[in-house]
Order: sequence, then C-alpha cells, then structure tokens
Amino acid sequence: MKVVASTENYTVYLRKDGRHAVRGADKSPINGDEKVTILLEHGLITAAAPKPAEPEAADETAAQAEESAAEDEGGAAEESAAEDTAEDAAAADSAEEDSAGEEAEDDK
Repeated sequence: MKVVASTENYTVYLRKDGRHAVRGADKSPINGDEKVTILLEHGLITAAAPKPAEPEAADETAAQAEESAAEDEGGAAEESAAEDTAEDAAAADSAEEDSAGEEAEDDK
C-alpha cells in the first residue's frame, strides 16, 4: 500500500486495487462515515458527504400510518352502515309479511 496522506490522527493509503484504506494513529482501521469524511477532505473521492437522517422521511411515514388508520376506521364504518342497512331491509320485509298476513286473516 502506498501512503497518500498522513496526519497525526490517521494515515490514508492507496491499495493495489485502487481503493483507499484509512488507519488511525493506533493502526486500527477507520471505516464508515468517518472514512468517507476523511477521503472527501483530501479530495480522494467525489461522493456526496454522508447526510444525517431526514426528518421529512419520518413525517411521511407517520402521515401514511395515519392515512391507513383512517381508511381502516372508514372501512369499519362502511361495513357497519351496510350491516345496518341490511338489518333495516330485513325488518321492513318482516313488517310487510306481517301486514300481508294480517290482511289475509281479515279477508277470511
């Protein structure tokens, strides 16, 4: 490995495969966001800096959860209304049969 940059806190190496390695002062590897930040500082990569988690994504997830909860409640209300309508129709049919039966008895 070839030394590309060195500070008192870390050393940046160029590996044979063209990638970079970063070692701390204690010779332990530095990886992840910290490695990306170091490589960006030295202009060795052109990737975007790591972004902190966006609160908008959390807001969208919460909004979607609220929408599905509202749909579930709305669906339950529609089912309840459909059941009420079916019960009302059954009661009306029953009432018609009772009145038809009474009329038949009156005709006798």
